[in-house]
Amino acid sequence: MEEGYPWLNTSYHQLIEYYATRGGHHALLLHAAADNGNDALAYALSCWWLCHKKHNFKKNCGACHGCRLMRAGNHPDYHRLIPEKEKNSLGIELIRQVIEKLSLHSHQGGVKVIWLSQAETLTETAANALLKILEEPPKNTYFILDCRNPARLLATLRSRCLYWHLASQDETLSMHWLSHHASGNPVDHIIALRLNSGALIAAKKLLKPERWKQRSDLYSILHTALLKGDILLLLPTLNHPNVMERLHWLCTLLVDAMKWQQGAESCVLNQDQQPLIRQLANRMTGVSLSLVVQHWLICRYKLLSMIGLNRELLLIDQLLSWEQLLGVPICLLLYIL
Repeated sequence: MEEGYPWLNTSYHQLIEYYATRGGHHALLLHAAADNGNDALAYALSCWWLCHKKHNFKKNCGACHGCRLMRAGNHPDYHRLIPEKEKNSLGIELIRQVIEKLSLHSHQGGVKVIWLSQAETLTETAANALLKILEEPPKNTYFILDCRNPARLLATLRSRCLYWHLASQDETLSMHWLSHHASGNPVDHIIALRLNSGALIAAKKLLKPERWKQRSDLYSILHTALLKGDILLLLPTLNHPNVMERLHWLCTLLVDAMKWQQGAESCVLNQDQQPLIRQLANRMTGVSLSLVVQHWLICRYKLLSMIGLNRELLLIDQLLSWEQLLGVPICLLLYIL
């Protein structure tokens, strides 16, 4: 296991012991928040499976032919499937390629490993095809379904897997790790952690100066947009390849404004943005804030699930709806609801 990610050690050793002593399940459903070390854990487990001289309860040897192939990134019996960028999904063609590979004998005479990243993005046809494989798994073949939201997987698919939840580390321990591995001050660290549900690697990425500045710039533009009553000023910032994270930042701020209205100032996530949170709380009603959050969550879902959608037009529509809500009285909002 990677020494730089100590919070993974317990899960890693427990899984290794399970597979070493019991033979293990052919399919592992690894449930973890994005960038919480799930990639490192799945890779380390794959290396152990593919090692020819593995140490039962420790790790792969690192010296055999299988380990050298993994280190070089060209092991013929190791296959990682990632969502197609243009579709944000794992489609049937990727599963067909897996089926074709599984029909062949192992190149190294050992096991085969299939790792599906973001398994919840499987299309319906791809999920059904994978289900057939898992119902009658090929001999000496292991599957890792790396998943952020298991509820989006077919129930029958989940039932064919060993479920493993990779929980986030205790916040105090996480803060200690960030103090040695990330930039920023303790306040920034706690904000980054909570914005990413405790996922340490995601928090570290957010704390990089360039990324942290993107978040600050978004909030600065929102402040100006509220003062001018021109919410469309947010469009250039939101219409970006990283739109999902930016919408997440925006929604957390809106929810923080609702907390502020309820007197729960100490519970806001974006502690460094209290003036802006107060501005939103004073400018909008709780009902209108709730409506805007709902609209953005629907927008995010559409961007994730609908192919060929015009991102800019969808964002414009959402921003205009928000702008209209800024001037709608509470009695009319209740009538709309």
